[in-house]
Amino acid sequence: MTMMNARVHSASRGWAQRAAVAATAILATGSALAVNDLKGGPGVNQLNLHEPVTRIASDQMWLHNFMLVVCLVIFVAVFGVMFYSIFKHRKSKGAVSANFHESVAVEIAWTVVPFLIVIGMALPATKVVVAMKDTTNADLTIKATGYQWKWGYDYLKGEGEGIGFLATLDTEQRESSNSGHPAPVDNYLLKVDNPLVVPVDKKVRIITTANDVIHAWMVPAFGVKQDAIPGFVRDTWFRAEKVGDYYGQCAELCGKEHAYMPIHVKVVSAQDYTAWVDGKKKEAAAKADDPSKVWEQAALIARGEKVYAANCAVCHRPDGKGAGPVKPLDASAVVLSDNHLDQIQVVLNGRLDKGMPSWKQLSDTEIAAVVTYTKNNWSNKTGQTVQPAEVVAARK
Repeated sequence: MTMMNARVHSASRGWAQRAAVAATAILATGSALAVNDLKGGPGVNQLNLHEPVTRIASDQMWLHNFMLVVCLVIFVAVFGVMFYSIFKHRKSKGAVSANFHESVAVEIAWTVVPFLIVIGMALPATKVVVAMKDTTNADLTIKATGYQWKWGYDYLKGEGEGIGFLATLDTEQRESSNSGHPAPVDNYLLKVDNPLVVPVDKKVRIITTANDVIHAWMVPAFGVKQDAIPGFVRDTWFRAEKVGDYYGQCAELCGKEHAYMPIHVKVVSAQDYTAWVDGKKKEAAAKADDPSKVWEQAALIARGEKVYAANCAVCHRPDGKGAGPVKPLDASAVVLSDNHLDQIQVVLNGRLDKGMPSWKQLSDTEIAAVVTYTKNNWSNKTGQTVQPAEVVAARK
C-alpha cells in the first residue's frame, strides 16, 4: 500500500512538472507573439472607431456617437414604458384595460415625434455625407488603381505630378504568413514596399479604379472608403491634420490574396514632401532607360530578377512553380516558346481569366528584363534574350 501511494505521488509530481513546463511554454509563446496598438492602424482588442486625423473622420465619429445616443434613448424610453406598463397594469393587481378608440392626440403624437427624430438624425448625417463627396479645390490628385493584389499610385495633379509606382505587401511578411508562423510585429500584413506619401494639411483627392475585379481603398483614420471598380472612376478625399503613418486595407473580397493587399499612407511635412518628390523624380530619371538600347543577356537577367522578386514572386512563387490557379512559369510552354511576342503580350495585357493583372505600368526595359529572366531561370534554359525594342513594338 505504501509503495502504491509512493507511485501515485511520484506520478502526480511528474504530471505537475509537465503541466508547469507546458504553462511556462504557453506564457512564453504568448509573450513572444504579443503585439501592441499600431499608431495610425488597428489596436489590440479595439472596440471603437480609429482615432480620427481628418475633419471628416472626426465628424463621422461624432455622428456615430450621436446616433448611438439617440438609439439608446429611444430603446430605453420604449422598453421602459413597455415594462412599466406590464408591471403597473398587470392583471394580478386588478388592472382593467381602457376602452378608447381613434385618439387624435395619440395619432398626432406617434406621427410627429418619429418625424422630428428622423429629421434630427438626417440633418447632421446629410451634412457629413455631402462633405465627404466634396472633392473640389484639391491641392493634390492621385489615382489609386487596384490590382490583384497590390495598389498602383499615379500622381496626376499638384506637386509630384508624373510620379507613379506600385505598393506591394512586404516580402518578408508574406513569407512569414506562408510559413504559418506569423511575425510578432505591430504592422503584420500592413507593411508595404512603397507607401503612398502625401503632405500634411493639404487636400488630397483620390481617384479610384481597378484593373481586374472590384477593390476598395479604405483608410479608417481618414474616414475614407471608396470602391475601385474596373472601367469606372470614383473619387474621395482627405486632409490629414497630423504627420504620421496611417494604415488600411482593401475592403472588398477581391480574391484569394485579399488579406495581402494593405494600404500604407505616410503623411509628412511640406518640406519633407518636397524632398521626397525630388528624390522620386531623380529616381525615375535614373530608371528612364533608352528602349532602343541593346542589352547583354547577363545584365537583363540580373535586372529581371529584381523585377520578378518585386512584382511576380508573390503569385508565381520564387521557384516559378505557381500555386493554385496561378500557372507555373518553370517549364511553361509560353515561356519556352521561341515566339517572344506570346509572353510579352501576356505580361502587357494580363490574363484576367487566370487572375493575372496587366503590367503595362512597367517600363519597356523592365518587361524585357523579367521576360528574359524567366526564359533563362529554373529549368528554362532557353538562352533567349528579349530586348526592350520588342516590347516597344508589342505596345503599338
